[in-house]
Amino acid sequence: MKYIVLLGDGMADYPLDELGGLTPLQVARTPNMDRIAKQGQCGLAQSVPADMPPGSDVANLAILGYDPAKYYSGRGPLEAASMGVELAADDIAFRCNLITEKDGLITDYSAGHITTEEAGELIRTVDEHIGSSSARFYAGISYRHLLVLPDGRGRYTRCTPPHDQVGGRVADFLPQGKDAEFLNQLIMDSKPVLEGHEINRRRMADGKNTGNMIWPWAQGRAPSMPHFRELYGISGAMISAVDLLKGLGVCAGLKVIDVPGATGYLDTNYTGKADAALQALESDDFVYVHVEAADEAAHIGDLAAKIRAIEDFDSKVVGHVLDGMAAFDDYRILLMPDHSTPIPVKTHTHDPVPFVVLSSNGSADDVTTYNEFSVGSGSLGKVEGHRIMNYLVYGKF
Repeated sequence: MKYIVLLGDGMADYPLDELGGLTPLQVARTPNMDRIAKQGQCGLAQSVPADMPPGSDVANLAILGYDPAKYYSGRGPLEAASMGVELAADDIAFRCNLITEKDGLITDYSAGHITTEEAGELIRTVDEHIGSSSARFYAGISYRHLLVLPDGRGRYTRCTPPHDQVGGRVADFLPQGKDAEFLNQLIMDSKPVLEGHEINRRRMADGKNTGNMIWPWAQGRAPSMPHFRELYGISGAMISAVDLLKGLGVCAGLKVIDVPGATGYLDTNYTGKADAALQALESDDFVYVHVEAADEAAHIGDLAAKIRAIEDFDSKVVGHVLDGMAAFDDYRILLMPDHSTPIPVKTHTHDPVPFVVLSSNGSADDVTTYNEFSVGSGSLGKVEGHRIMNYLVYGKF
């Protein structure tokens, strides 16, 4: 039996007036996702517990089959695992964005989706100028980087995700509470270092947003969790362009597959991810394919881009995988988003998300299209997200 998860990050949304009261998922052309819904069993997943933040870290941890209430320790340490940064027991790892600050406002959480090469040089410069044994910076992918503080520092500081506060005043959303003064000093010290850098001067001249300030958030300690094989008795792989998912794969003992041209944005190599997944299934039993594009489009409030991202996911990933799975006698497919990222709010929400399990030798329910509302009449009902993997592998919740 082969198992594959097709995860369209942030695909779910709200009904929108500009779409005649429909959601982007309802409007988008998705014949392949509709085919899975028609041939599989559908339901709604509460991927994020009500008392936890609705982040991709919590949601994907749950979908991979780990109860977040038991295993979640923060986003930063998952990204550290992806980057090969070993954390001591008392190290606290933060996601560290490069953002655009202008006139005291957070104007872009991604510094214009800055390239990995440009951002890497900027973060290394930050580390040279304000890094120390008390604050270590590590370069990641695009705008996503890492800050590590020793001795438990910053563990209980209250930090705000920058993508939730675009247009807001920096002063209103700076870290608060224990150790906040230290983090705030790092943020402020980063600005003159970054603004004077040649890369940012060049980006400004080209009319691009600059990475002129760091923004730490989503901190935590290194997680302690069993490997996926221990829980489900199968080996597998993780395919994603973002460090968060790669790190989750590392912590779960999955093989992490890097796909050339996978960017975590609208220009990602969709087909390459699908090809890599099918190739992985030739030797492994399980593969988790994560595609970020729809979520990124929703964060910037670009409705047309979100619809395009959903359609690209359907045609270039879902359709390609469906065609390729014919090479295997027995297989099961799980299709779902990790969370909802509605265009009106431009951030993640706790809303339940639509999921489908298609088995090559299984039964179908009466659902014929895939969207946030059609699956409500599906045979699987509403379930906690961390129980879905058990259903995928064992056929029971």
